[in-house]
Amino acid sequence: MRKVVVTGLGFVTSIGNSQGEVLRSLKECRSGIELFSAFDKPEIPVKIAGTIKGFSFPTADREDWTFPSEYKISREQLRSMSPNALFGYCAMIQAIADAKLSPELVSNSRTSIMTASAGSIWMCYETSNTLVTRGAARINPMGIVSGIAGTLNFNLATCFKIKGGSVGYVSACASSAHAIGHAVDAIRLNRQERVFVVGAEDCDGHTFLPFVPVRALSGSTDPEKFPCAFDKKRDGFVGTGGATVLVLEEKESALRRGATIYAEILGWGESSDGFNVMAPHPDGEGLARCMRNAFQDAGVSPEQIDYLNAHATATSAGDTAELRAIKAVFPLKKPWVSSTKSLTGHGLSLAGALEAAICCLALKEGFTPVSAKITELDPECEGVPIVTEAIQDRPKIAMSNSSGFGGSNVSLILGL
Repeated sequence: MRKVVVTGLGFVTSIGNSQGEVLRSLKECRSGIELFSAFDKPEIPVKIAGTIKGFSFPTADREDWTFPSEYKISREQLRSMSPNALFGYCAMIQAIADAKLSPELVSNSRTSIMTASAGSIWMCYETSNTLVTRGAARINPMGIVSGIAGTLNFNLATCFKIKGGSVGYVSACASSAHAIGHAVDAIRLNRQERVFVVGAEDCDGHTFLPFVPVRALSGSTDPEKFPCAFDKKRDGFVGTGGATVLVLEEKESALRRGATIYAEILGWGESSDGFNVMAPHPDGEGLARCMRNAFQDAGVSPEQIDYLNAHATATSAGDTAELRAIKAVFPLKKPWVSSTKSLTGHGLSLAGALEAAICCLALKEGFTPVSAKITELDPECEGVPIVTEAIQDRPKIAMSNSSGFGGSNVSLILGL
């Protein structure tokens, strides 16, 4: 079977807008969470977010948007974008440079793009509001392609002249992990030579505040202490946006052109809980099945996993279900476990891509990411080695879990 490796990474995140910044933040346990000015209103019960620095979207007029000066983008390209598509564009530029891909390899019938995003609720609102208040004739002609869930792949496939497949995934917080898994299969089956996998989300109230009624968000005003997955005091997740791009490539092709290899994607698994539209199965039964499917696909045993980047968002139901799944799946030797969302925030559709990329850095650079802000572990963690401070272990095989609404689960296994 053809092997699949990661040869390029790109980041626009709360903990840094480059690979170097993200790596330093992870090693120094530096959080990207802060008080969010957009939430500085008494009627908004949420106050903190994983903010994206260096970008500003004060109005829906693209002329008012600002972003780092090293990225050059034409007015024509920008006019059809949402904030998440702009984040994705910038992360793509980084990933292409990191993978040392020529324009001929980027725009190639053997190169595809698989993306994950919920779209832009803000842009959809602007279109709908104009329709209601001013009439259909006054709607921005780019309103549809800048708002709906496909905006990420519409824009990036066009900007980078992608000639292979172009598809977007929507399975809530498992979306970009699903994109990685299906990209692996496409390369294994020789349908594609390389795939750009992109996860991206807007970073605004339209994206995060709909979670308020289900009490999923942290109500804390202290970004130094929250979010805190696995901690007894946790009170919900903290949202973030941005983008992460991974370049997946057939291994022999990557070696022939002298590409840097961060990790091999050994295998992946997926499952559904078949339980509830929002809540996970309380015993993590679906996620446990998913992890076992990944072991089988990768041809590894549970005892070979050194590190597990948990989905753990800092909600009581989610953390507990995942801990129970981990105990069920790893009856003997358990891997080190952490939730990097305590540093980055929860990226929703982009979470799987971001955390897979973090696993790539951990494997390549030889460190185990910390689960930050823990002062007292939840008793449910008993028997599970949570990484509460820096350790010297250098992981060789890592697993990344993602779960979404409807009980959708994905587990990825990466190795050196």
